[in-house]
This record gives sequence, structure tokens and C-alpha cells, in this order.
Amino acid sequence: MLLFCPACSNMLTVSAIPHSSDPQTEGLAGRNRFECRSCPYQFVLDQRYFERKTMKRKEVEDIMGGKGSWDNVDKTNVQCPNDKCNNHEAFFYLLQIRSADEPMTAFYKCTACAKQWRE
Repeated sequence: MLLFCPACSNMLTVSAIPHSSDPQTEGLAGRNRFECRSCPYQFVLDQRYFERKTMKRKEVEDIMGGKGSWDNVDKTNVQCPNDKCNNHEAFFYLLQIRSADEPMTAFYKCTACAKQWRE
């Protein structure tokens, strides 16, 4: 979890309050605090501190295109894998879904029967 300084927007770090002769920090020595390394801001942790944030999960359609994924794609000559369809034309687009040393994956959609497949 990262927290940022409200004064200068730098990242806050966790540190122990040192023993010193300062009367403001005399009773707090040894406790933890969030401190900014570029300005004098500090936030003393006198109790357990936690922050809970719920993240919205993405839908599969948000990741792999969704409703408009086949708009403005190119056509190519390829045999449809559907046995009942003898079409030789399909829409296609390329997507890198594996690591960079693997080849790109080609996604196809038949122009006649709308069957989708990938290679």
C-alpha cells in the first residue's frame, strides 16, 4: 500500500520515531510513523492502520474486445472450419496474448456463418 504526503505529494515511508530531547515527540519514542523524506510532514501511528479498497473486476468482454471487436477488421482467404459452411473468406485480427517471444495469435470470424476460431 502506498500513501502520499498531503503537503508535497511524495511517497510516505514507515519509520520509527527516534529518541530525542524534543518535547513534542518525547512520549512517542519507539512508535512507528509515516514520514515524508522531502518535507517535515509525519503521521504518528498510534493504532493499527489499514485501508480497504474494493476493486471492480473487469468483464471478459472488456479484455478481449466485446461487442465492437469485429468492427473495422480486415478480410482474408481462409477455409471455415465449420463442416456445413464452404466459405473461403473470414474477418481476422492479430493479438499478442502470450509473451513477447511467442508469435501473435490470429482470431478469425467467418463472413458467412459467423463461426469464430483462432490459430
